[in-house]
Amino acid sequence: MKAPAYFLPYQIAWLKDKSRIKIWEKSRRIGATYVQSYEDVRDCIEGTVPCVWFSSADESAGREYILYCEKWAKIFNAGAQMLGELVLDEKKKIKGLVLEFSNGRRITALTSNPKAFRSKGGKVVLDEYAHHDDADEMWKAAKPCITWGFPLRILSTHNGTGSRFNRFIESIRKGRLNWSLHTTSIFQAVADGLADKILGRPLTKAERDAWIEAEHQDCDDEDTWQQEYCVVATDSASSFLPYDLIRACEFKDCLVTDKRDLLTLPGDFYLGFDVARKKHLAAIILLQKYGGMLWLRWMSVMLNQKFKFMKEELYWLLKLPQLRRGCIDSTGLGMQMAEEAQDDFGKFKVEPITFTESVKEELAYGLHPYFEDVAIRIPDQFELREDLHSIKKITTKANHIRFDADANGDNGHADRFWGLGLATHAISKATGPIHAASGSASPDSKLLKGYGDGFEKTETGLFLMRPDHSKRKRPLFSGY
Repeated sequence: MKAPAYFLPYQIAWLKDKSRIKIWEKSRRIGATYVQSYEDVRDCIEGTVPCVWFSSADESAGREYILYCEKWAKIFNAGAQMLGELVLDEKKKIKGLVLEFSNGRRITALTSNPKAFRSKGGKVVLDEYAHHDDADEMWKAAKPCITWGFPLRILSTHNGTGSRFNRFIESIRKGRLNWSLHTTSIFQAVADGLADKILGRPLTKAERDAWIEAEHQDCDDEDTWQQEYCVVATDSASSFLPYDLIRACEFKDCLVTDKRDLLTLPGDFYLGFDVARKKHLAAIILLQKYGGMLWLRWMSVMLNQKFKFMKEELYWLLKLPQLRRGCIDSTGLGMQMAEEAQDDFGKFKVEPITFTESVKEELAYGLHPYFEDVAIRIPDQFELREDLHSIKKITTKANHIRFDADANGDNGHADRFWGLGLATHAISKATGPIHAASGSASPDSKLLKGYGDGFEKTETGLFLMRPDHSKRKRPLFSGY
C-alpha cells in the first residue's frame, strides 16, 4: 500500500521507517496518531502482523484512533468489520474496541490499564505514553508482547524530565538503546506544511511565523509551550516558585501607568536592580510596602540601553521621598553604577550586592515566603510569570544548593526574579532612624527639653519624634 499523497513529509518519514522499535517525541495535534493508524491498517491488510494492540492515556483517544482505522479500512476496501467494545477478560474487567479484517487480523484499542497487555502478543502501539498513569507498569506488561519479533511504536509529547518516555529518549541519544527516534516540533511541522493544511491555503513564511507565535501566546505559560509543542521536557515540580504560588499573587491593577503617580502613593518603597547591558535584561523593581502587603508598583526592563539612561531611571526612583532602601547588583557591569549610587544617596539607602551562589540562595529564600503567604501582589504579566517560574533549585553532586534559570526561557537569566529578590532583600535589611523616646517620658520631661512640639503620643504610650520637626537642638539618638 502506498502512502496517500496528502501526508506531510514528517508523517511520510515515519511511515517509511521499517525499524522494529521506533519512538516519536512530537508536538501535539500534528497527525501522529492519524498516520500511525494508517500504518497499523496497512500492516493488518498486508498480513505482516497477526494483530495490533493500541493503548492511549484515555478512552476517548482510543475511540478516535479506532475511527481513523475504520476510515482507512473503508478507503482501501479491506472488508473490515467494527465489532465494537468487547470484553477481553471478564475477571480483570478488561475491555477493548475491536476492528476485525476479513483476513482475521484485528486492531484492538485497549484501556490504559497495564493488565490489558498481559498474555498477549503482536504489534504494540503506546500512544501519549508519557501521560499514562502508570507508565512503568505499562512498559513491563507491553514489552513482552513483541518478543516474537513484532513491531513496537511509542508516540508522545513530553511530560517532565523524570518520565520513562524521556528516559527512553535520553538512552537513545546516549547510544544505550538502538531504537529509531523521530522528533517533530511544531516548528518542523509548520515548515512541512501543517499550518497550510489547517488553514486550507498556501502560507508565506511570515504567515507561518505569525501562526506559531499565536499558538505560543495562547499557551499562557512556558511549560505548556515547551512540552506540548517544542518537544522539550521540563520539570515544573523543580521550579522554586510553582505556577500556583505565582498566580495566587497576581493582581491586574498592580502597576502604576505613570511614574509620577508613585509620588502620591503611601507607605514605604524598596528597590531592586539587576544590572545588565547586552544579552540579558536589566530589571528595576520597585515595591510598595503598605497595608500589610507588598505591591509591585513599577518595573523597568531594559535591553541594550546605555548606562546613562539606566542611571537616570534608577536615580529618579531613588529620589522618591518614600524610598527607604535599594539593593543594586554590583556584579561585573553593575559595580560602578552601584558604587556611584551609594556615594550619591548614602550607605543606608543603597547597598551594592555581589552575586555569589550563597547570595543568590539568600535572595531566593528571602523572596519565597512572600509568595507562600500570598503577601505580595504582582502584575499578571506573562514575561514576569515565566521569569519567576524559571528559577530551579538544583542540588549539585557536592550536595550544594544552586539556583539557576531554566535555559528554555526567552532570556534564560530570570532577570525579573533577581530584581524582585533584591527588592525584598532591601526590606529584610532595612533599618532606619530610631525614633522612639523614653517610654515613661512626657513632652514636659527634662530628657526631651528643647525639642519643642516635635513629638507625638502613640497607641503604645511611646512618644515618637516626627521626621518634620524643626526645633530640635541635638538628636536624641544618632546612627541607624
